[in-house]
Amino acid sequence: MGKKRIIKKKGNGMDTGRKDRAMAKATKRHLEKGVLHIEATFNNTKASITDENGNAIVSSSAGALGFSGARKSTPYAAAKVGEFLGEKGTMIGLKEASVIIRGVGAGRQSVLRAFSTKGIAIRSIKDATPVPHNGPRPPRPRRV
Repeated sequence: MGKKRIIKKKGNGMDTGRKDRAMAKATKRHLEKGVLHIEATFNNTKASITDENGNAIVSSSAGALGFSGARKSTPYAAAKVGEFLGEKGTMIGLKEASVIIRGVGAGRQSVLRAFSTKGIAIRSIKDATPVPHNGPRPPRPRRV
């Protein structure tokens, strides 16, 4: 019969090695006012900090921090993305940020809450979720 082998899957949460590597990369720019762009989809949560002109300074996503599969779309993973960007923001001297949110995923609020706990003032919050005027053609009705 043989010995039973149990294979334990890794990836229960955030990969600390990936986060440490990302934190070690020093950004050369110093920025006091910025814009936090959040894209919360059903599969992932992406966020980036840009300057006032829209040039990206720092970006991260739940997948980049080591979450995989269904865990990428959770509010917990989104909160970790927000914490990471908040830490990087304080490293580059960010004092206040305005926020633009796109998408309808589970991590919309979690990113913002975790980001604001790092001591960065939120100037304004804008919801720029794209809404179709009429959208694509609907599927044909089912024949039963």
